[in-house]
Amino acid sequence: MARTVLVTGGNRGIGYGIAQAFAKQGDRVAVLHRGGTAPEGIEGVLGVKGDVTDTASVDAAFTEVEEKLGPVEVVVANAGINRDTLLLRMSDEQWDEVHNTNLKGAFRVARRASSKMLRARWGRIIFIASASGLAGNAGQVNYTAAKAGLVGMARSITRELGSRNITANVVSPGFTHSEMAHATPQKVLDEAIKQIPAGRFAEPEEIASVVTFLASDAAAMVSGNVITVDGGMTMGH
Repeated sequence: MARTVLVTGGNRGIGYGIAQAFAKQGDRVAVLHRGGTAPEGIEGVLGVKGDVTDTASVDAAFTEVEEKLGPVEVVVANAGINRDTLLLRMSDEQWDEVHNTNLKGAFRVARRASSKMLRARWGRIIFIASASGLAGNAGQVNYTAAKAGLVGMARSITRELGSRNITANVVSPGFTHSEMAHATPQKVLDEAIKQIPAGRFAEPEEIASVVTFLASDAAAMVSGNVITVDGGMTMGH
């Protein structure tokens, strides 16, 4: 059964892979990002302009998707940024900017999606976190705190909405081939791969396969969970 799916930050990297996977299985897919254009190379995907740091913008984006594709049944909160620096050098602005996008942005999206999901008595809310949100990472106090916050949010949503056949889960990727990884210094990447038992970085498609499973009817009893896709890097966290 085709569903209406909204992916935030779906114009590149992991989000692009997720949007592509849903489109391939025949779902009605919209991608929300600041540019608003449809991602190249994916047939039939609706590009929607929106900013997850602005409540009115999120509401307008959902309204557009609802008018063109129908109520959002699956929402993937993937949009995120990083502003890395050491704790003593981190400004309030660097903290606030990351949290407003990565944590509060996901909250805005989940809140807006949940109203129609409650009426339909069916919904899937999926947050894209990070291995560093589970294990921590030097120079990323703001980023890791925001990503860790998604876990508590998913579990609280599960307790609130679980009786309405709405699930909320977290997918936690490790190092993945994406624009963000490509911008990371090679020395850091070389050290990172030593921590991955699988001996390699993930591909966006491997993250997407877990997300599409969580969005399916087969995952109806999977909720409030954190699924790591990191080649074993954070096992035990």
